Amino acid sequence: MSRQRKQRSDKWKRNVAKDRHRPKGFPSIATCVHGQNGVFKCKELSMQDGTDSYHCSKTDSPSIRVSGRAKMPPLQGCGGCGPGYSSPLEAMKKGPREKLLYVVCVQPEPEITKRPDYLATVDVDPQSETYSQVIHRVYMTHVGDELHHSGWNICSSCHDDASKSRNKLVLPCLVSDRVYIVDTSEARQPKLHKVIETKEIHEFDVGTLHTTHCLASGEIMISTLGDKHGNAKGDFVLIDSETFKVKGVWTRDKLAKFGYDFWYQPYHDVMISSEWGVPKRFKRGFIPEDTSNPDMYGRSLNIFSWKDHRLVQTIDLGEEGIAPLEIRFLHDPKEAQGYVGCAVNSNVFRFVWSSIRTRRQRFTSDILLSLDDKFLYMSNWFHGDIRQYDITDRRHPKLVGQLFLGGLILKGGAVKVLLDEELKEQPEPVFVKRRRLNASPQMLQLSLDGKRLYVTSSMFSPWDKEFYPDVKQLGSWLLKIDVNTDEGGLTLDNNFLVDFGAEPEGPALAHEIRYPGGDCTSDIWLVKDEDN
Repeated sequence: MSRQRKQRSDKWKRNVAKDRHRPKGFPSIATCVHGQNGVFKCKELSMQDGTDSYHCSKTDSPSIRVSGRAKMPPLQGCGGCGPGYSSPLEAMKKGPREKLLYVVCVQPEPEITKRPDYLATVDVDPQSETYSQVIHRVYMTHVGDELHHSGWNICSSCHDDASKSRNKLVLPCLVSDRVYIVDTSEARQPKLHKVIETKEIHEFDVGTLHTTHCLASGEIMISTLGDKHGNAKGDFVLIDSETFKVKGVWTRDKLAKFGYDFWYQPYHDVMISSEWGVPKRFKRGFIPEDTSNPDMYGRSLNIFSWKDHRLVQTIDLGEEGIAPLEIRFLHDPKEAQGYVGCAVNSNVFRFVWSSIRTRRQRFTSDILLSLDDKFLYMSNWFHGDIRQYDITDRRHPKLVGQLFLGGLILKGGAVKVLLDEELKEQPEPVFVKRRRLNASPQMLQLSLDGKRLYVTSSMFSPWDKEFYPDVKQLGSWLLKIDVNTDEGGLTLDNNFLVDFGAEPEGPALAHEIRYPGGDCTSDIWLVKDEDN
């Protein structure tokens, strides 16, 4: 061993004398350095922005510098130590309580105000002086983008790769077809990192961007609902997670007729995508007669071979399955079953097969699963309720919690309910901090431990203004619901409200919610080799 390498080795031994968990295969060029600002641990092994330093909480070691930016191998001693968590249950049991939320905010009348959409950072730390407040805003560079869903550059599917770091939030646009990349290295004050312009997306004849998932390959995959002209076309665009260069489309050969959401389970060589409709039609607003036209609104699940990138089957859900939107596999990566919420007739299908069936038009607009796959949550954007189902018995879901938070059937409103087998009377209006809740619950996000459910009220700005016109003046809201994780049950926290109608530059429409460290809908887990 050279004198230089021996000195490095001795220095390592001195500085980690208390650490008996040095991972095997750690590169000999690694040398110990003191953590900046006294930081010696972090949640995962990840590269600090702008430095050559890595941290690993699993080894409880100081930060580690790798000379020449050498790529780190998977750390066997700590089970990977890459981004996220090794399993959904680890995330649920060991993940920290959320302290910040990233909330997408859309301008209700951009053509009038000429203001861009933005990403709001909300403080949800009960010990903070700014609890339940927007503490930072990242404004986009153009007007009229229609931010909608968001996702990460890297997630738990890359947990075995210690060179990866979850530090960029990906914001695709439903109307402009741009993609904004936001740097979240400073979690409380994220900043705009890059803009992928429309022409870079249109080069591959795709548009109307929706769901973002990260892949174990180090790529970002975004579902597309149409071609560049707004005609229906279900495909997926791939983006490099480091350079953010658009690489092309994912699907080979035959395409799905429509696109929307998707979820993949490589263990079973399967990806399933859902369907909305023809973009240039639904962007005009909700046209009821379009929903019965199979050339305007989708009603199928599209089954792909994950390894071959090919569409292998399309399953028609029929009239009860019009507009199958949000799709969720169970979080357990060995499970081959899940749920999809069909918006128009408010049915939720379990694929392997039918499950929760209601027959009234509640417009089920979002669903999610707790990380232990025990509870399914759904929002009904017309009726105004959030439901919690115990799905321990996958074939026989049990309703265990329900809250009405606005909607179209409130007592004293324009709609009079003549017959409803479940309701004894129409729901009363709800007030939080003296603000009457307008609009209706829509996007959901659950805390890692399953004890807190956050909800916003915006669906899609043209539809918001059609069904709930007062959003133009009142904006939307963010609420917190406390969850009984033992027997089920939902309780509104009357001390938590973020009023996006009181924003400094005018009302905004809040949509999807993300946590800095990942959440119940952002991460997909893979089966480890030793678990096969």
